[in-house]
This record gives sequence, structure tokens and C-alpha cells, in this order.
Amino acid sequence: MTQSRKGSATGLPNPFPVELTPPDISAYAKGTDGIPYIWTFDSGLPGPHVAITAIVHGNEPCGALTLDWLMRHEARPVQGKLSLAFMNVAAHEAFDPAVPDASRWIDEDLNRLWSPAMLDDADKPLTEELRRAREVRPWLDTVDMLLDIHSMQNRNAPLTIAGLLPKGRDLARGVGYPDLVINDHGHAEGMRMRDYGGFSDPASSRNAMLVECGQHWEAAAEAVAMETAIRFLRSTGAVAPDYAADWMADRPAPDPIQFFQVSRAVTIETDEFRFAENWTGLERLPEGTLIGHDGATEIRAPHPVTVLIMPSRRLWRGKTAVRLAEPVTA
Repeated sequence: MTQSRKGSATGLPNPFPVELTPPDISAYAKGTDGIPYIWTFDSGLPGPHVAITAIVHGNEPCGALTLDWLMRHEARPVQGKLSLAFMNVAAHEAFDPAVPDASRWIDEDLNRLWSPAMLDDADKPLTEELRRAREVRPWLDTVDMLLDIHSMQNRNAPLTIAGLLPKGRDLARGVGYPDLVINDHGHAEGMRMRDYGGFSDPASSRNAMLVECGQHWEAAAEAVAMETAIRFLRSTGAVAPDYAADWMADRPAPDPIQFFQVSRAVTIETDEFRFAENWTGLERLPEGTLIGHDGATEIRAPHPVTVLIMPSRRLWRGKTAVRLAEPVTA
């Protein structure tokens, strides 16, 4: 069942100040290849097609601010192609700082639509998000290396979502930032864009990472998005190794990367899910600790050290409540 924009805000009072102002992106509406708000620049030399996407969710302005900076500073590839893509523009334009969670999507979550079965389902109602996913799909099929910029409900350390495959960990390690890397299999509700097509195929050289830059509207999230984008562009060879050196000069050296393997994404099965405590994320719990209840079912920590990944405040049936992970050596 699709959820309205109003429904996306239900039960989510905003405990955080809105410190970021979403940029006006109307100047980028034309695009370069017939798809609105997607700009692709071709170096004319061999190399991968590298892309950065933002505002898959309309209440995550840090990515839009980063793409706006890259566009205004005329980021161009030194090899291959570079694309900068504003995704859920309708939701971005609906952002209201008075109710900042209300514009996460218009009809449904754009980041749960990326299985071929869902994209090709002729019987599925045509929502704004499905329309946009189908519109950008031919372009996405040409992308070799993807960075998808997101942010989180709670104030927490930034992290990379690297999928399940070794190549995802390798990409995160090559970028080197953020220093927390999560390996997981996504959500029961639907496939994420970072897992689409060759990105999650071990036989394909295509690769993707998703970065969660901190709380949606905190000022620090913009700097995390910027640094991740610059390091991603450098590591993929899309730009020179010293690209944006002036901007990077004041950033501290990143810490060594820590890897976490998700063993379970807890999908909510009843209308009576509740957490045992006000978890905010990255808590390290001993095995057996009560995490929450889904109706009469207890959710307990399964590992000697269980790390909670992005516990949600959207505690609705079918949604992911939290991901349960453990530290690993990779």
C-alpha cells in the first residue's frame, strides 16, 4: 500500500533543529540527455561512468547541497563520464522546515522500488516515485560506479552501507570515509537503488555505495556529504587526485575503517511494535539484551556484541525497525 506525503510524517515529531536550507535546484531542471535533473558530462576519454545521486528522499538536503556545489564549481571528469543526479525532485520541492519529515516521499519510498519485478509490474499503481524510477532507469543502467547520498533520523556517526559483496567493502575501503561500513542485504519492503542490477551482482564490475551522513537537518551532515563525494570522485578516478584540495584542507584525517555485518533486518509484522528503550543507533548490546517487542514477540540481541544500526521512528507494519549487526574483520 502506498503512503501519502501526510502519512510519511504521522507520529514523527521533530526533536532536532532544522539547520540546513534545501537549495533551489530549479536551474538544473533541463538535464543533459532528456531526463530532467540529471546531468552527465563526458570527458571524451575511456573510463567508467561515475555517478552521484541525491534526494532519493526529499527530507535529506545534504546531498542536494553537495550536488549544487559540484554543479556550481563545474565538476568535470578527467576520464569516462560523470553524472550528477537529483532524484525525487517533487519531494525535495515539498520540503517544509515546519514539518521537515513530511516530504520524505510523495506517495511511497523511492528507495524500495528497484527490483526489476517492481519496476516492470504493469499492474502496480503509478505513483510519483514509480514514475520517476522508470524515467531514470535507462540512465541508471549505464552507471558503473554509484554514490547515493542519504541521511538519518537520529544524530549519529556517519556510515556507509556497502551491501553484502566483497566489492562493496572494497569500494568503501577505497573511498576511506566514513569510517563505519555496514554490510547488509537491504529491506524486506523492497530493493534499494544501491542494490539495483549489476551493483549487487558478484559477476559484474559495477559497484555502489550508500552514505548516511548524519541527522537529516544537522549542519554537519552537509560537510560529511561533501567530503564523501570528493573522496568518491577521487578514488574512482573521475577527477584528479587533488580535486577540491582547498575544500579538503581543513578536514581531519579519517579514522581507520570499522566493518559491521548485519545478520538481521527486523521487519515489523504487527501494529504493536515498540522498542524496549529509546535506542538511537550504534549501541553495543550484550547477547540476550531485550531490544523490543513486535506484538508478543521479543526481539533480543543475537550476538556477543550486537550493534544496533539505524533504529527507526517509523514503526509501521512492513517497515524495517532496526538492523542487528556485529563487528567483523574485513
